[in-house]
Amino acid sequence: MRIALFITCVNDTLFPDTGRAVVRLLERLGHEVVFPEDQTCCGQMHYNTGYRRPATRLAVRFVKTFEGADAVVVPSGSCAAMIRDNYPRLGAGGSRLSRKVAGLAPRVYDLTEFLVDVLGVTDVGAYYPHKVAYHPTCHGLRMLGLGDRPYRLLRAVRGLELVELEGATECCGFGGTFAVKNGDVSSAMGADKARHAVETGAEVLCAVDNSCLMHIGGILSRQRSGMRVAHIAEILASTEKGGSAGPAPDDAPAAKEAVTR
Repeated sequence: MRIALFITCVNDTLFPDTGRAVVRLLERLGHEVVFPEDQTCCGQMHYNTGYRRPATRLAVRFVKTFEGADAVVVPSGSCAAMIRDNYPRLGAGGSRLSRKVAGLAPRVYDLTEFLVDVLGVTDVGAYYPHKVAYHPTCHGLRMLGLGDRPYRLLRAVRGLELVELEGATECCGFGGTFAVKNGDVSSAMGADKARHAVETGAEVLCAVDNSCLMHIGGILSRQRSGMRVAHIAEILASTEKGGSAGPAPDDAPAAKEAVTR
């Protein structure tokens, strides 16, 4: 299968290793991955702050860029949800954009649902000898309905011990522009999530959204908790030969901390 990778702004700018991990993983499973160079932002930030006209322009660009793909894989639950759930709201019923989105949206997938639902795999041949907790991010949980797909993939990773996260379904407090507009509330919610994560005794907290991990990871880093964060793609791409992905516990980039200052 020829798969188009939509890397997303946050990953492209701050977490390029996640994109590389997606490519390694899908190629290891025998698929061709292409990267359309005309891709840009999905428009989620614009849409969430009321700038519907710029968001619509970005939706048109996304459709034009990816409409020929067999499948579009997005290593971000929030961006995948923006495309599948909010793009239809941008085009008036019967408009050209509406028709184009209706044809493309069913072929846009979060990585975990693509692996489980489309490729039909849960054991991707990964090796990751660490104790891991999984944080189900809001868009993946509530809008995409990822359910147990990430858990099934993680349980099949050799060497990985998956531990339960208390209050797993509670929001971490990031919410994109929410963290900017409501900084105190966002920080308090993030502190709760970080505390629950540390209490698991896990070495690594993972999720399908680096934006949420950036928020939680900034708190964990400042606390010198010894816990690191990793996108699920980096875990699934790890092999015994290639080693384990993920930054050192106290090596989180400054950008991860800026959100929660």
